[in-house]
Amino acid sequence: MTFRYTPSKSRQSKTRSVSGHQFVGGFAQHVLPSRLQKIRYYGWMSPNSGISPEEVRWLLAIALGWAFTLMLASPVPPRRKKSLCKECGGELRAVLVTDSFGPRPVQSPATLS
Repeated sequence: MTFRYTPSKSRQSKTRSVSGHQFVGGFAQHVLPSRLQKIRYYGWMSPNSGISPEEVRWLLAIALGWAFTLMLASPVPPRRKKSLCKECGGELRAVLVTDSFGPRPVQSPATLS
């Protein structure tokens, strides 16, 4: 089978020859099952939609909460350099934190899980 097509970045048409089996297989990849519609024709993905992708991001941030949005912004916290004792060279770890609410013990990572 020989068919003519126009590449998206070119104005010139090209001709391609393939077997009938390859042509039907390639065509079938673009056919949706019955009763299914392409999503891009509905909602904010529609070409006639008045909402921009940035507005969709803001609406998601509001709907899902700022904590979720911030979590997506930096999924992996930066690793801190381990603090070492000047005397023995052992690793330092926080045991007690004091702030305006008073002293509080620090939970170790093993007890958090």
